[in-house]
Amino acid sequence: MKLVVVGAAGRMGQALIRLVHGIEGVTLHAAVARPGSPFVGKDAGEIAGLGPNGIIIGDDPLAAFLHADGVLDFTTPATTNEFAALAAQARIVHIIGTTGCSVEDEATIAAAARHARIVKSGNMGLGVNLLSVLVEQAARALDPADWDIEVLEMHHKRKVDAPSGTALLLGDAAARGRDIDLASNSVRVRDGHTGPRKQGTIGFATLRGGSIVGEHSVIFAGEGETVTMSHSATDRTIFGRGAVKAALWARDKKPGLYSMLDVLGLSSK
Repeated sequence: MKLVVVGAAGRMGQALIRLVHGIEGVTLHAAVARPGSPFVGKDAGEIAGLGPNGIIIGDDPLAAFLHADGVLDFTTPATTNEFAALAAQARIVHIIGTTGCSVEDEATIAAAARHARIVKSGNMGLGVNLLSVLVEQAARALDPADWDIEVLEMHHKRKVDAPSGTALLLGDAAARGRDIDLASNSVRVRDGHTGPRKQGTIGFATLRGGSIVGEHSVIFAGEGETVTMSHSATDRTIFGRGAVKAALWARDKKPGLYSMLDVLGLSSK
């Protein structure tokens, strides 16, 4: 399967290039960086620490997508929107690990999925997606009158969106378990005299610092007891492996918007 890595000069892009090089069944077809990047025109293998591989980093995504089978995208919401339209035009697989997307961004991606096979997830790892299933089951089983839910996350100091995509994925799972809308039942900021906690809400706490790849916990707090479900990511290559797995899975699927739960056979749909 011929894959394009976009955001090729970034840390995640370089990790994807190394992963594609080492995974059977896929090959690096092209690498794309933003226009004006100092890495445009350089060898992707050298940038990723593999040594020269003959793939020169370009800045034209449409040309890169033209004869490819899929694109791996961990960039920014605005860039992902652009790539979604181009992937739909090229009728290729689009794997989206980008986080921080707005409601409008999500609508743009959903529209593109009418023509492209899109797999989008706040986290491409197996462990977190399994955790989300367990969180949904626990939220369904534990009465909101007796149990409060808090999502705690910590990432490296360079992360720009909060709560993280993974935290929102876990919050969505809890909301599904309670059959409520997350957006209207979540508390993302607490400051000053907040008063008592509102029953049934899902709280988020966001921490940033150092080089932490990702730490997530979902806390179910009851009277006299607490249940905590946690996941630790120590290497960002887990996201890349999941992305490649998703691309191979989606290759023969019909156009549509899928999640990692679909890829892993964990979806309740």
